[in-house]
Amino acid sequence: MALFVQKYGGTSVGTVERIEAVADKVKRFRDEGHDLVVVLSAMSGETNRLIGLAKAIQDEPCPREMDVLVSTGEQVTIALLCMALEKRGLSARSYTGGQVRILTDSAHTKARIQDIEVDGMRADLSAGRVVVVAGFQGMDAKGNITTLGRGGSDTTGVALAAALKADECQIYTDVDGVYTTDPRVVEGATRLDRITFEEMLEMASLGSKILQIRSVEFAGKYKVPLRVLSSFVDGPGTLITIEDEDTVEKPVISGIAFNRDEAKLTVIGVPDIPGVASRILGPISRANIEVDMIVQNVAADKTTDFTFTVHRNDFVKAEAILRQVCAELGAREVVGNNKIAKVSIVGVGMRSHAGVATKMFDSLAQDNINIQMISTSEIKVSVVIAEKYLELAVRGLHSAFELDKADTVSE
Repeated sequence: MALFVQKYGGTSVGTVERIEAVADKVKRFRDEGHDLVVVLSAMSGETNRLIGLAKAIQDEPCPREMDVLVSTGEQVTIALLCMALEKRGLSARSYTGGQVRILTDSAHTKARIQDIEVDGMRADLSAGRVVVVAGFQGMDAKGNITTLGRGGSDTTGVALAAALKADECQIYTDVDGVYTTDPRVVEGATRLDRITFEEMLEMASLGSKILQIRSVEFAGKYKVPLRVLSSFVDGPGTLITIEDEDTVEKPVISGIAFNRDEAKLTVIGVPDIPGVASRILGPISRANIEVDMIVQNVAADKTTDFTFTVHRNDFVKAEAILRQVCAELGAREVVGNNKIAKVSIVGVGMRSHAGVATKMFDSLAQDNINIQMISTSEIKVSVVIAEKYLELAVRGLHSAFELDKADTVSE
């Protein structure tokens, strides 16, 4: 019938009972005649437990040994699922990333997939077996175990689907799809039937934690149809796919993403001379601190105020670096604020509709919310506001763009 790659996250396999429930779901697909490759995460909390064991011995464990350690979590779940499938009369075989030959580079704890051998999996599928693969891991050219970083099981699932040319990659998690915004913040949030790769990539990068960014990039690059579904509630989920003619019927805005983990830093009174931006951001970059939004304002006295945002965890470190840079440049002072949040509206419909940003700003103004920074792209507008107004802003924007009333695109 079809070949599906199904990935189940940590909460989906968090207990023996839930692993049994996954086995029941897999059996239903097999009974319908579908071929299945199943990718599993470790049991929820297991990776953190293993990291804790390592940190109890060594503050900064060797990355190679960390990969050896944390990769064991998925071995438990793949073996248990195969046992549960065998109990249900299905033939199944488990593989670690190295056994299935997911070849990666040698960047331990954040490796990237380079190649996947599919002949063995195809032979198992032809023999009627369910192939069960450990997510999050692979092996480099020297035979070292590697891991793909947090959320790497999503990437494993998409990569296998691309290599096998699967009909669909299904990501089973604890939510039943992608919503217009977080339902915990907006009661009227709507589940989307469909969203484009481009929109999902923006949502993921702007704070939506449903899918790992690299997995969405991979799916978009290889045009792998990706579906987000609930492990616990049956339903159609949300299909993530390429933009097509149906997109014109979608709302202008598909969703609202937000991120509380932001901090803002400003260097005031910087001499307005060529290369000043590089002199400010160079030391920040060399400290391995990622910069998000950037704004530069030139004053009449030929000085500039240079503002940018970083992750809140990097705030103290970045501020200390800037104070040294400030002295070297002869700037007046450095000011910071780690009580901010970023709110973004996302939608491919913005390409063909004018006035979207104005509507966003009007909504925020009606709620007396001051905008501190603005950033735009072809399909998104992001603003930085005071963190205390975050939920008010999201609810107001959700209502202003009528996302609670929007008709989703049917399959």
